[in-house]
Amino acid sequence: MSVLAGTDPHSPTASAFSPEGITACAQRVREPAHVVTGPDGRERGLAPEPPPGTVALGSLPPLYPEWLGGRTFCEAHGVRFPYVAGEMANGIATTAMVTAMARAEMLGFFGAGGLRADEVERAVRALAAELPDRDNWGVNLLHTPAEPALEFEVAKLLLRHRVPRVSASAYMELTPAVVLCSARGLRRDAEGRVLRARKLLAKVSRPEVARAFLSPAPPPLLHALVSQGELTAEEAELAGRVPVADDITVEADSAGHTDNRPLAALLPRIARLRDEIAGHFGYRQAIGIGAAGGLGTPDAVASAFALGASYVVVGSAHQTATEAGLSDEAKAMLRAADVADVTMAPAADMFEWGVRLQVLSRGTMFARRADRLYRAYQEHDGLESLPAPLRAALERDVLGASLDEVWDRTRAFWEVRDPAQLTRARAEPKHRMALVFRWYLGSSSKWAIAGDPARRADYQIWCGPATGAFNRWVAGSFLADPAHRSVTQIALNLLEGAAVLTRAHQARTYGVPVPAAAFAYAPRPLA
Repeated sequence: MSVLAGTDPHSPTASAFSPEGITACAQRVREPAHVVTGPDGRERGLAPEPPPGTVALGSLPPLYPEWLGGRTFCEAHGVRFPYVAGEMANGIATTAMVTAMARAEMLGFFGAGGLRADEVERAVRALAAELPDRDNWGVNLLHTPAEPALEFEVAKLLLRHRVPRVSASAYMELTPAVVLCSARGLRRDAEGRVLRARKLLAKVSRPEVARAFLSPAPPPLLHALVSQGELTAEEAELAGRVPVADDITVEADSAGHTDNRPLAALLPRIARLRDEIAGHFGYRQAIGIGAAGGLGTPDAVASAFALGASYVVVGSAHQTATEAGLSDEAKAMLRAADVADVTMAPAADMFEWGVRLQVLSRGTMFARRADRLYRAYQEHDGLESLPAPLRAALERDVLGASLDEVWDRTRAFWEVRDPAQLTRARAEPKHRMALVFRWYLGSSSKWAIAGDPARRADYQIWCGPATGAFNRWVAGSFLADPAHRSVTQIALNLLEGAAVLTRAHQARTYGVPVPAAAFAYAPRPLA
């Protein structure tokens, strides 16, 4: 039974053992809670103070959202909360979003992936002007194997503008660009410790990629950068003593580029690898482990911290935030999604490699149409070898224009961005076909950002199951109103809810019969 026999159900003693009393006490996370038992010792309850006639078995100290993650992470990045707003590409993670995160004492990254170098530079200048006295902000460096020159150019402009934090994502192997961001500016302090000019966080979803970022940079890459005048000999020598990344973000079932790994299996594996490599090299500074992917509810955030994450990175749930650089139409489509309304589709930036990313499937034909293009690419040697019926179907049902028209647009794009691609396309029909098909994949995300009504069925919206989970959680709450969905309100509510769930779990481990209601947290306006 949940109330002591023979007691007034409204007395302080009874409330300590009632489901309502236990729930109310568990959810006041900023106050201490006492695990109590009745005189017979058979029943356990929870109360802010031990009521008369009970015996205190133990106490749970106050719990704050700030304390859920690793304090070393917060100290290293100058933040109050162990929370990162991920770098949603094509500027969907806007400068406004990054600024809001920094001012809320969290960390945010601008979504530079897919943008031209001049667009990234404008964003960097804007952030530096908005946040002149803060360094808890950063910019994404996206691995672009099809455009290594662009990747290197973006890396150099991040260094030139002294961007304090860099988030490296979608890497399959180390490149000169990411090693340069890691090594440039390394120096020793008076005690001989190696100091960095900036912090580098690396998103990984495979152990072999994690190993590369957890290890010192390879000597051949360092030597090449020295010979090019990009690094000094001293910087290269120091880079051989520290890991490439300061923090490793374990990316599970996320939006965009993902290997769809479950976080509960992946994070412990990477954490053990971190400990193994750190011990082997004798690193003097700890490497933080963060969690990303699938984090759209307090339950998921609490579970990530319970797995040992020092911080969490949230992306999908932020795409409907007021600051997100996505059209109102695309945001409405995301708000209608459930956890199963996602699928995998070819990635524009790694099309030829067969890399796939996770996108919204509800309300858009993008994934199905992109798959048709990739099958045609696999089965034919060039545009000229496409059978006439297939060519007509792709023009009518997918591209919305003739292949000749699309090639003209594609050529105009690459003449500005990277003329070498056109030189290769003239020599390799297969590459020309890839560029034409990539036009559709690249344009589809821009149509979603701009809200082009004529191409609504082609919207490419990066989305993981976390979006649907977030929608179900906020239904009926103040966050159901799009006008209230600031990125800071989303972040604070996820953290507050995670603290509430963590307290409920703590009480349950003491044998308290914690009711299901104690594990439920409804979003509310938070300061």
